[in-house]
This record gives sequence, C-alpha cells and structure tokens, in this order.
Amino acid sequence: MFKLDGKRALVTGGSKGIGLAAARQLRDLGAVVTLAARGEEALRAAADDLGAAWVVADVSTPQGVQAAVEAAGQPDILVSNAGGPPPSLPSAVTGAAWEQGFQTTFLSTARLTDAVLPGMRERGWGRIIAITSLTVGRPALNLPVSNAMRAAVTNHLRTLALEVAADGVTCNTVAPGYTATERLQKLHADPAEAAKLQARIPARRFGKPEEVAAAIAFLATNEAAYITGQEILVDGGWSI
Repeated sequence: MFKLDGKRALVTGGSKGIGLAAARQLRDLGAVVTLAARGEEALRAAADDLGAAWVVADVSTPQGVQAAVEAAGQPDILVSNAGGPPPSLPSAVTGAAWEQGFQTTFLSTARLTDAVLPGMRERGWGRIIAITSLTVGRPALNLPVSNAMRAAVTNHLRTLALEVAADGVTCNTVAPGYTATERLQKLHADPAEAAKLQARIPARRFGKPEEVAAAIAFLATNEAAYITGQEILVDGGWSI
C-alpha cells in the first residue's frame, strides 16, 4: 500500500477543485500538507476540513512563492497548481494578458521549483508535479494563453527531469481533461453545450477532481520513483 508518512507536501491553488482533491489524497497517504492560495476564506475552510496548515500566498509573485515555501517547511512534494488564464481568441490577447499568464501560469511553477529543489536534492528525494491541461497537446481555440504557458511548464519540467533524476527527484505533469471544477462550469455554463461536449468524450462524462488527484498522489509515492519527465493525461480518452 502506498505511503507518504513523514513527507511534507505543498499544494498551491489548494483551496478548491483539483488542488484540494490532491491535498486530501496526499494527506490520506500520510503526508503533512500545507495549502496555499489567494482567497483566505475558502483556504481557511479547506485547511480546517483537512486538518492542514495554510498560507495566503499569490504565487505569481516572488514574495508569494517565498511565503508558501517557508510555510511548508522544506517540502518534499510540490504540487504546483495555478488558476487558468481567461479565455479569448488568439488574435485578441493583449500584452498585459500575456504578461499575467506568464507570471501566474509559468513563472509560478518555475519559481516554486527553484525554491524547493535544493532541499530535495540535498535529501535525495523529491517530487515536483505540475497540473497542466490536455490542451498542451490539443490546443483549445479560446485558451491561447493557457495553451502556451502550460506547454512551457511541461517542457521546463521535462528538461529539469534530465538534470535531477539521478538525485532522486522526479518532475512530472498531470494534464486533466474536462474535469468538473468551477472553471469548467464557467467555461461551459450552457447545459446544452456541456452535454454536446460530454458526448464527444469517449468516457461520455466529465472527470472528477478526485480522479485527477489520484494520478498526482501516485506520482508522489516511492513506487513512482522511476517515472519522470512525463505528462500523464487524465482525460477520459479525449486525446485519442
């Protein structure tokens, strides 16, 4: 049976959705979990429910990254999860939107990784897991900033995996398909449109946050030590 007893985990974007589901499964495996997010009310409620530590932190900033990592106390497991950039057509993306997407979606993961990696290498054990999206390989027309920045995260961690694999540190991404989260509900608020979308998914339904979280939790275990530099799709067969 998989165990993470004594391991420290930092989960950003951990107050709801996939981040919260991942935090719960890591806790259930024995990890000491710290949640980080921007909204204090939802974060406090999630932490109280899990019995987890928490810190209000905007990880799109260097100060937020520092606060999150310090609160987690030399984490062994990083789950980097950032909110998705707003939708638009590619030709309508502004310079400000590109900059915000770069800070929130790409640099948050890069900075968090830079902050936790030295301790992981020193201890000879670490798990870096970023939550991305199936649109890394199958771009969605209305999500150009997300498509670009999540692809950058994926390739950054693939490249880093080459450097740190021999140090006992793995770097992977988990790419959810259409998963029943608040963001999905906002993007596909029309019930008829949502039904048409589900009909195109081989599984004929949206995924559950817990199903994505299960892949994240497995990648954090000792048993997943030989899996690195990978993108794990959890998409109900959409990508095939």
